[in-house]
Amino acid sequence: MIGISAIDDVAQRLAALVPPDARAAREDLVANFRDVLRSGLRRLDLVTREEFDAQRGVLLRTRETVEALEARVAELEEQLGGRT
Repeated sequence: MIGISAIDDVAQRLAALVPPDARAAREDLVANFRDVLRSGLRRLDLVTREEFDAQRGVLLRTRETVEALEARVAELEEQLGGRT
């Protein structure tokens, strides 16, 4: 998931875009931006990089197994085809 420091950085950047006459409320705006960003990211149901990498590894191993099984089935079919 995106780090807290990255969320804080985005919140600070958004607050910097606020017109100068509204800068008095800057800290409140930063806090509100931060809360909105965190809430929005939670709703996205994102996974961590570690979870993604683990699932990628599982998928690669599964793909290798399927390819090996497909080759074995083709070999067995060839053996059966030669007998009939």
